[in-house]
Formats: sequence, C-alpha cells, structure tokens
Amino acid sequence: MDNAHLLLLVDDDEELCALIREYLEGYGFLVLTLPSGEKVAETVAERSPALVILDVMMPGRNGLEVLADLRTRSTVPVIMLTAKGEDTDRIVGLELGADDYMPKPFNPRELLARIKAVLRRHEMGSGRPGERPDRFVRCGGLALDTGRQVLVAEGDEIELSATEYRLLKVFMENPDTAMTRDELMTLVWDKDFNAYDRSIDVHVHKLRSLLKPYDAHRERIKTVWGTGYLFLGA
Repeated sequence: MDNAHLLLLVDDDEELCALIREYLEGYGFLVLTLPSGEKVAETVAERSPALVILDVMMPGRNGLEVLADLRTRSTVPVIMLTAKGEDTDRIVGLELGADDYMPKPFNPRELLARIKAVLRRHEMGSGRPGERPDRFVRCGGLALDTGRQVLVAEGDEIELSATEYRLLKVFMENPDTAMTRDELMTLVWDKDFNAYDRSIDVHVHKLRSLLKPYDAHRERIKTVWGTGYLFLGA
C-alpha cells in the first residue's frame, strides 16, 4: 500500500488503538501505531505517513510536546485526540499547528470523516501531480508558494502548517474583503460554524505572529468587529 493511505496513530491505550486500526483498515488504510511520543518524528521521517493521529495525554512526552517538535520538521497533517471538555489542549494544539481535533470518547465513523476531510484539504493545498511547483499566489507584497506550502515575505521563506497555509490562501485570494468566521470555517475546514468554536481566531493569531517581524505586513490582517477578518491587499 502506498503512503497516501498510511496513517500513524500515537496513543498509549492499546485497546483503543486496536479498535481504531481495525476500523480504519476496513476502509483501505494501513495504520501504524506507537504507544508513546518518543519515536514519532523518527517514524514520520522514515515512513512518511499521510496523516498522524496524536493523543494529548500520554506518559512521558505528551502530545503537545510531540506536535511542537514535529512541526519543526514536517508539515504532515495532524489530528489531535483530546479529553472531552479540555478546551486548553485543543486551543494550544491548534496554535502549534494541529489540523483538527477529536474529543474523547468519539465515534470511529466521525474520526474517519475527519481523516478524509483533512487529507482532501491537504491534497488540495499541496498541489497535484503535473502542477508547476513554483506557482505563487501574490498579494500585498507577499507570495504564497502553492507547491511547497511556504510564504515568502521580504525574501524570507516562512514554513506554514497545512491549516495556516489554507487560511492564508483564502485571505490572499480574497483581498480587501471582510469575511465572516462562518465563511472562513467553511472555506478552510469544510465544516459548519459553531458560535463557540474560536479555531479561526487561533489561526489568525498565529498568522499575525508570523507576519509581525515585517513592518509592511504586521497589520495585514484586520479585525472587522461584529463580522470577522479582512486581509489588506495593498
């Protein structure tokens, strides 16, 4: 089986891992499992999985530490498994570059749907075979490399997570247009807006942090009170 169908599941719950692996393999995926976060980066480098499912609460290195380390090495999509009601873990995970999250306990069918959605978005964001790898989206003096998922600002190359890339691409393709959180959620995550879900705010904050060192771009993303956000095109 090719790596497009290879998933890495990291969780210390052996029973849960066995259940998830059996379910996902029934839908054509190959699932590797690790009981801790110690060898995640090494396994990702060696096996190049299409996606990582990473539990937050694990002995030794927790999932957030593993994710932070992984994001210095790879842009592989990551779905975090968090304890139900632990909003802090979810928010920190998104800030660190997680692409989605699932609160435990969860229905394996929903996990499958999330996996397919994240993989679909990642494939669209990373370019398809035959596309020129140097194709850029340009706006406001910034250039977004759609082949390598990298932002170029004043000659610097800035690595982006898959979600940061998709959100920035939406902004740069719709400059000077006030967009609601509802619209952004739909375009970036393919899911309906929840008034209590502040995921977009987390990722906007991360993009602003990446642009902050550049005087010409630190105010590029504006908050439109009562609406959402606007990306300045000039």
